[in-house]
Amino acid sequence: MAVRVQGKPVESHPRPTPEAERGTPRRITLIGEDVLRRPCREAAEFGGAELGRLIDDMFATLDVAEGAGLAANQVGVDLRLFVYDMTDEWGVRHVGHLLNPVLAEEPAAGRRLLEEPEGCLSVPGPYAPVARPDHAVVHGHDKDGRPLTVEGHGYFARCLQHETDHLHGRLYVDRLGKRERKEVLREMAARRDEVFARRAARARAR
Repeated sequence: MAVRVQGKPVESHPRPTPEAERGTPRRITLIGEDVLRRPCREAAEFGGAELGRLIDDMFATLDVAEGAGLAANQVGVDLRLFVYDMTDEWGVRHVGHLLNPVLAEEPAAGRRLLEEPEGCLSVPGPYAPVARPDHAVVHGHDKDGRPLTVEGHGYFARCLQHETDHLHGRLYVDRLGKRERKEVLREMAARRDEVFARRAARARAR
């Protein structure tokens, strides 16, 4: 399997990631909690032990929840940071983190929208079709403050856009019509106990 870490190709990468192995899973915030609705604050300091622990814990949380990406406000931390570990439709695994990410604007004329099922760890259970551009470029920094640019296509582009949305206080359900949003929330209420039980079992098995 091809692997890209922090946007760069590497020969291989362990699964779970070393960060996930070091980290401790945290509680995932749920839709309706205020921290998910506020724009997150910019990271002003880099390289500290506290930031390193947060990133490790976020990877551990992502692994337990079997997700593609996770934003800091999804573990209750008001910081412009997300992590990701997912495999796209071409079989390429993408692993990394971004601080202070900014989604590059692309000309509308060259933009291609794809409507695909999308879910969220903070909306446990349901998926719903969401239209997003099939290409994304995100600029930001790594945990040590080094500038970083990550490019994604297809499912990975969707992941980058979804996580950047989180840091602006937006959820994927905000992109749905009123009826679709209501159905997603109804399905979440019916399935969340099952999802929570699966996450708890994976956390105990670590």
